[in-house]
Amino acid sequence: MESLKVKDYMKLQPVTFDPKMSLSVALDKLLTSKQIGGPVVDEQKKVVGFLSEQDMIHKLLKVGYYCQDTDNVQDCMRSDVLTVSPEDSIIELAEIMSAQKPKIYPVVDPKNGKLVGVITRRDVLTAISTQIGACFKHPV
Repeated sequence: MESLKVKDYMKLQPVTFDPKMSLSVALDKLLTSKQIGGPVVDEQKKVVGFLSEQDMIHKLLKVGYYCQDTDNVQDCMRSDVLTVSPEDSIIELAEIMSAQKPKIYPVVDPKNGKLVGVITRRDVLTAISTQIGACFKHPV
């Protein structure tokens, strides 16, 4: 099971956000993607933040109440982003996820620091489920 890698289960085309994008546009993008959040990337595809549904709620209440879309992603995102590498072990990530709050981790290429995908708790559970299924297959 140690041989299971993040790169084998990550999503290659996650929803991403530009720091200057308005929150109303970001909300539409997030709802369309059916993800609960996504990395905020700069022009070089480097992760500069993370935007989640939870982060957006307070700011969007103000947008909806005053009908003023004055905030952008940068005003709302978290800049302290935990990332993983494509070569990281699924088991090690599962252990980290059991102790940390993020449900989605940006996957960053360690060579150039660019975003290459995301991995979610569900992706990790899928990897573990696949391994468990292989453990309990009995010959007929």
